Amino acid sequence: MSRPSPDHHSSTTPSGRPRLSIPGSGLAKGLAVTLRTMTRKSVTEQYPDSQPALPPRSRGVIGLFEENCTVCMLCARECPDWCIYIDSHKETVPPAAPGGRERSRNVLDRFAIDFSLCMYCGICIEVCPFDALFWSPEFEYAETDIRDLTHERDKLREWMWTVPAPPALDPGAEEPKEIAAARKTAEKLAAAQAEPAEPAEPADPQEGAS
Repeated sequence: MSRPSPDHHSSTTPSGRPRLSIPGSGLAKGLAVTLRTMTRKSVTEQYPDSQPALPPRSRGVIGLFEENCTVCMLCARECPDWCIYIDSHKETVPPAAPGGRERSRNVLDRFAIDFSLCMYCGICIEVCPFDALFWSPEFEYAETDIRDLTHERDKLREWMWTVPAPPALDPGAEEPKEIAAARKTAEKLAAAQAEPAEPAEPADPQEGAS
């Protein structure tokens, strides 16, 4: 038994009777949809005359707060695309106190991100232990040459000032451990400074006479 063709189902009703089709009905339905759409208010934003309202956690570009960067290289090692380039050198820091030992620290020379390779996964921001990288909603950085999409630390620092402030915590959320520890330390110092000094004991007059 041969399988019925799709045209057979489309030209008959479920009861098997032939379906009556009016010529031009499909065109009329399409025009009706067009007319309904034309009467509605358009939601198209005329960019760049009208800037889009971006969500607060938009992933535009990555801003660098280089004062927090310790050149640990963790972001460059964890990047799946290897699009972060970091150069540094070591400097000797004199001892903080006389007789102490000299220390060496890393000084950042170059921090660049190739946004033609970046896939905006955010791993570098998540793994940074010192909060040196942040998401910025800035997205207008198109270039005509792909080689110009490698941005150095000066440009990354400019984008840092476009990073929105973090959202406020929920009223019922726990206080962060760092803030709680700092607050307890400040309260202990304030209590110690507020305690009155113990009065000195008066001298025994007999001791002076002897």
